Amino acid sequence: MSTPTARPGTSQRRVAFATVIGTTIEWYDFFIYATAAGLIFAQLFFEPAGSQIGLLLSFASVGISFLFRPLGAFLAGHYGDKIGRRAMLVLTLALMGASTTLIGVLPTHETAGVLAPILLLLLRIIQGISAGGEWGGAVLMAVEHAPKGRRARAGAYPQLGVPLGMLLASGMMALMTGVISPGEQFVAWGWRVPFLLSFVLIVVGYFIRRSVDESPVFEEIAQKKAQTRVPIVVLFKKHWLLVLIAALIFAGNNAAGYMTTGGFLQAYMTDPNGPVGFTRTQVLLAVSFGAVMWFAFTLLSGVVADRIGRKRTYQVGFISQLLCIFPLFWLVNTASLPLLYVAFALFAIGLGFSYGPQAALYSELFPASVRFSGVSISYAFGAILGGAFAPMIATALVQATGGTTGVGWYLFALTAVSLAAVSLVRDRSGIDLGIGNQAEQEVGALVFDKRAVTQPVPQDAL
Repeated sequence: MSTPTARPGTSQRRVAFATVIGTTIEWYDFFIYATAAGLIFAQLFFEPAGSQIGLLLSFASVGISFLFRPLGAFLAGHYGDKIGRRAMLVLTLALMGASTTLIGVLPTHETAGVLAPILLLLLRIIQGISAGGEWGGAVLMAVEHAPKGRRARAGAYPQLGVPLGMLLASGMMALMTGVISPGEQFVAWGWRVPFLLSFVLIVVGYFIRRSVDESPVFEEIAQKKAQTRVPIVVLFKKHWLLVLIAALIFAGNNAAGYMTTGGFLQAYMTDPNGPVGFTRTQVLLAVSFGAVMWFAFTLLSGVVADRIGRKRTYQVGFISQLLCIFPLFWLVNTASLPLLYVAFALFAIGLGFSYGPQAALYSELFPASVRFSGVSISYAFGAILGGAFAPMIATALVQATGGTTGVGWYLFALTAVSLAAVSLVRDRSGIDLGIGNQAEQEVGALVFDKRAVTQPVPQDAL
């Protein structure tokens, strides 16, 4: 039984830097769309439907990309388990950047009619395919390069791309709405600039990711010619329940996170006819502060998870999230800007602690031969169950009830499901991730799985 050789410190730092930069750019692209959907797309692309239905359609366009994440996860997982992690990272980054840049040059409904929202949806679908394949490759590059005792910390680095991407997206939008193109200028042309900026970011990210070595686990798989012929078939045949439970673990965090990253709170708090009435720039700056806090607690959770385990860290995060869901909306509805900052800071604790350990937890749940497929597909399905239509559902609940209590119960229920799901998995901190340890990796991931390792997995079964 062989363990892949750990990379020297310099290589691990390069991997950490590359995964953070790459996922930050990827999620900047994804969140800039969600932010624009909450602030401006209803007016630009769905105006004939009216303000309320237009906002619902705008949020539906955010959600539709999630339905195509599994396709990206299937494709990237299949080829990531066969030809390597690094190639998929470069491809998904280029795909996301191209689609985001093209959104920045789209005609609006006023000039192109119904063609405008159709093109917008097509590009959003491409974003979804890219996002579905991106995450699995980034976290495996980070975790599989790391020594056993630092996997959660290393896995937290690509997770930092989400709050950093949100910070960059919100900050860029705040700069446009408050300084460079305030008022009607933002509607006329200012919203396009953050999308066009993606082209420059993608070029930078491309060269950074090309400089990183392939994962040592995959190098071992390739050397031993132990690639699975059809990874997805094996995954669902042998590990379908694990995929489902892993997806449910992510659903609660993703739904809660998309209250801000998906644009719901931005739209709710800037509604001139609503109970809050903040300006776009005020809200975007507050969201940027929330992203900084989310970043800090995500990074901290990686350190904690290496000390007390991934499962316990998750449980701390979900319990914190349960306790803060209703206070979040109470504080938002005070229409007090200082209390809004307090609300985002409190909510970031649960978000960070239920997101930072995810890379290490997922990587240690799935066997080496189908790991890329397992983590990518679980993540994609969890995003559908959680955040896909969370902003649209939340908006519909507010429109139907006139308040945010229903939204709070919706998030509370999803978080409770995720807490129950993470309690069903076994913490496997420190397990050997190499292909030589496939037999142990195949069993025991769930608390009710009492199977023991009896013999090595035959190569013809992979």
